[in-house]
Amino acid sequence: MQESAVYNTLCRTREIYSQAQIAQRLSVDVKTVKRWEAKETEPPSYLKPALQQILFGARKCSVDKPEFKFIDLFAGIGGLRLAFERAGGQCVFTSEYNDYSLKTYLANFDCEHPVAGDITKVNEAEVPDHDVLLAGFPCQPFSLAGVSKKQSLGRAHGFACEAQGTLFFDVARIIRSKRPAAFMLENVKNLLSHDKGRTFEVILKTLEQELGYSVSYKIIDGQHWTPQHRERMVIVGFREESGFDWNKFQLPSSKPQMSSILHPEDGTESADGHCTVGPLAKVNPKYTLSDKLWTYLQNYAAKHKAKGNGFGYGMVKPHDVARTLSARYHKDGSEILVHQESGNPRRLTPRECARLMGFDQASDKTQFVIPVSDTRAYQQFGNSVVVPMFEAVAQQMRPHILASLRTEQNITAIQ
Repeated sequence: MQESAVYNTLCRTREIYSQAQIAQRLSVDVKTVKRWEAKETEPPSYLKPALQQILFGARKCSVDKPEFKFIDLFAGIGGLRLAFERAGGQCVFTSEYNDYSLKTYLANFDCEHPVAGDITKVNEAEVPDHDVLLAGFPCQPFSLAGVSKKQSLGRAHGFACEAQGTLFFDVARIIRSKRPAAFMLENVKNLLSHDKGRTFEVILKTLEQELGYSVSYKIIDGQHWTPQHRERMVIVGFREESGFDWNKFQLPSSKPQMSSILHPEDGTESADGHCTVGPLAKVNPKYTLSDKLWTYLQNYAAKHKAKGNGFGYGMVKPHDVARTLSARYHKDGSEILVHQESGNPRRLTPRECARLMGFDQASDKTQFVIPVSDTRAYQQFGNSVVVPMFEAVAQQMRPHILASLRTEQNITAIQ
């Protein structure tokens, strides 16, 4: 195996950390690190940014003086974590099943705490104590697309879907065991109506009657924070009556437009060589649709328009708001096509997707690291959350969380 930037970064990291320490930080076996160092196997591409995180610290690190502790379940690439860190929280436990999502997560976040994979195999007693539980539990069993697909295959959905639907109960068993002061759960809008409302009824019954939490919920549209129509169900619960009130949740006064996330292509940003190229940082031509794909999408839209339904592509210009970015975006980009004055439309670049989901902000000194292929990046951002929307939720919860913690401290002091 030839010398590589990844291998050189590994050698530099080994000057400071042992193989066991690196293995623990990356959630891999020590033997794997040994094989990388001995050049017996090629290190994966994600390794360099992950090692840089170990060496220099992650860009999205916890605040210096955290006000509360939280755990990040079904973490994906860290959208909820980023939102609650911006509100003053510190992550003390992470769980994410997908290896590729975990690679992106590790490339962006400091994880000097337990990182678990399959939540069903986690002993709830071993989860660190925390003040807030965060969980964007898998939405496929409840989403319209997921339900339709499973029904067409003759498969169960909702809580009857053992692979994903019952993962909510893993959230419930951790809440039951650790009794955090609060929790915040996120899912698709369709969760409210799934199975004629019976699914959501079971969720509320579990949280309120079985676990004894004061629960409230709200459907919020992310387009108030980023230029994307993205409605999500947000469920907030407090162990004690807190006075939390969704009626006091204020939306931003103005809605952003696509121009705020699109590459300017005028030289005001530096080309990264992947998404953008040349002195003006023009969008890489590879994101422009081929004649064959563009013809197919136009014919497909025309066919469904003739049938009287709305299936088809979504075209956006700088002053527009986009449709919902989905995990299938990598297939043809049809839900969000960017109009180009000359030639065929193009897909969003992964960097634009990061901006559309709120992972990158103007105040950030560095950009969110994308260590995976474009296909994986589209899937990850499509499955994630609008970060600033959930930061607003976190800020709304924050005073009630801190009040609960003060009450606990007073009770402990009296005892």
